[in-house]
Amino acid sequence: MQQELLTGNEAVARGAFESGVGVGVGYPGTPSTEILESFVGYPGVYAEWAPNEKVALEVGFGASLAGTRVLVTMKHVGLNVAADPFMTMSYTGVNGGLVLITADDPGMYSSQNEQDNRFYARFAQVPMLEPGDSQEARDYIKKAYLISEQFDTPVLVRLTTRLSHTRTPVLPGENPSGPVRRDWERNIPKFVMLPGYARNRHLVVEERRMRLQEYAETSDLNEILWGDRSIGIISSGVVYNHAREALGDGASYLKPGCVYPLPLKLISEFARQVGRLIVVEELEPFLEDQIKTAGLAVAGKDLFPRVGELDPQLIERGVRGSSRFKSYFPVPDGLPGRPPIMCPGCPHRSVFYVLHKLKAIVTGDIGCYTLGAMPPFEAMDACLCMGASIGASLGMEKARGGDFARRTVAVIGDSTFVHSGITGLIDHIYNKSTGTVIILDNRTTAMTGHQDHPATGLTLGKQEAAKIDLAALVRALGVEHVRTVDPYDLRSLAGRPGGDGPGRGVGDHRQPCLRPDQRGDVLKRDDAYGSMHRLQEVPAAGVPGPLPGRRSGAQGRRSVQRLFGLRAGLSAGKGGGRR
Repeated sequence: MQQELLTGNEAVARGAFESGVGVGVGYPGTPSTEILESFVGYPGVYAEWAPNEKVALEVGFGASLAGTRVLVTMKHVGLNVAADPFMTMSYTGVNGGLVLITADDPGMYSSQNEQDNRFYARFAQVPMLEPGDSQEARDYIKKAYLISEQFDTPVLVRLTTRLSHTRTPVLPGENPSGPVRRDWERNIPKFVMLPGYARNRHLVVEERRMRLQEYAETSDLNEILWGDRSIGIISSGVVYNHAREALGDGASYLKPGCVYPLPLKLISEFARQVGRLIVVEELEPFLEDQIKTAGLAVAGKDLFPRVGELDPQLIERGVRGSSRFKSYFPVPDGLPGRPPIMCPGCPHRSVFYVLHKLKAIVTGDIGCYTLGAMPPFEAMDACLCMGASIGASLGMEKARGGDFARRTVAVIGDSTFVHSGITGLIDHIYNKSTGTVIILDNRTTAMTGHQDHPATGLTLGKQEAAKIDLAALVRALGVEHVRTVDPYDLRSLAGRPGGDGPGRGVGDHRQPCLRPDQRGDVLKRDDAYGSMHRLQEVPAAGVPGPLPGRRSGAQGRRSVQRLFGLRAGLSAGKGGGRR
């Protein structure tokens, strides 16, 4: 076999295929998305996008229960959504091996936080591996399935954005003969977590933790590299490579392949043979605190920041007080910033244009449309997590009353609505909200790279599937007024479903996302997605000329208010998904 240049995500997919994984399931989220997009291309495997990470892990549990090796993928905040089944799967264990990828995002390149998911391994008492390059990503995945089945446990593998999206050489192995499958046998005390059974399984978890601790001490994933013994570096993942680049032969290195449980005896022996012991890790002092608890003197976060990515410059400066390295991304003085903006012609633009004109109070959600908070619109006041916009708007209404609710709008995309917005809308209906919800409908999970979802009618493998009708769905939930809206038509957009009468309204904002290869044609053609002249008042729409009947100032704002009817209502359309 010849070496291939693979991203970390592609290498994970390759390792899973070589391990005989039969099922891959996840929810798209940067930096994990490309794992399943690569995996689905291998022969003899099944891969799917689930509606959210909780469902993905539950599907993975079922596949494992049936005896098939399974790969479950998600970004770091997705594990928060999947935490309910994940914590209990530590008790049930597995049948077929199950590996769960958590792709962390130090530096928050495309996330709402930079939580350190290594703590989930300790929380659930399951092993965690952390590869440092694409070759290790492929190798560690193969090892993870052996650990999973040997110790009857799900295994976490932690990636970070730097590893997921960096290409390094990989020597692939042989193609498997087919998916690895174990026999399925009914085992009620193991897999049915009634309290009586769960108490016994907790004892199993504790016994397994001790066996995993012994395994970690002698694992062939551990690596020691001797150099100058005056400094001993303990590091893992991509940061280990940064430390090697920064310090070279001027230090000795211990890289534990398993970051939980840590090989503390091996670390103690290493510490006795070096002078100054330093832990180099991104984000929280996860390794450092465990080593200190074991009674070893170690430096770490007193030298390095607890926020953002580390690089050779930061590491050398932290260890030696100065650095030979320059910043990877030097910014010339006086160069203006280039913050992200919505694409020219994006159907979301007109929505936020109208919300800006109305001076609405907007609770936002996760997706491309979160950029509605940026200039020139600045039409979003809060964004917390997937699906939170609807619940947050209800909370504001209940705290401040109906008059306040008339100014409050929740904005959510189609993929995000399917992910975790439906229950929030049910809460709106059940608890008699009079606020407005807009479901932006651009028929894709756009921000993560145009993945399909249950309302697009296509699967991960681009096969036709049942397509959720969002308008029919909200009708079934009890919304009285439903109206399809063209977001390119400002007057249509501004009209309130159901007029000025009481009751909830839904407007289905239907315009597909303008993918990069389509934008030029769409902006030139008048009939591509409706009458493009309607975009004339929206910034960067690309069509010059005045809006027919345009008014300015307070008169124009009152006109928009009358048209939009910012009262009890719900507007539906598509777009969204994890960034």
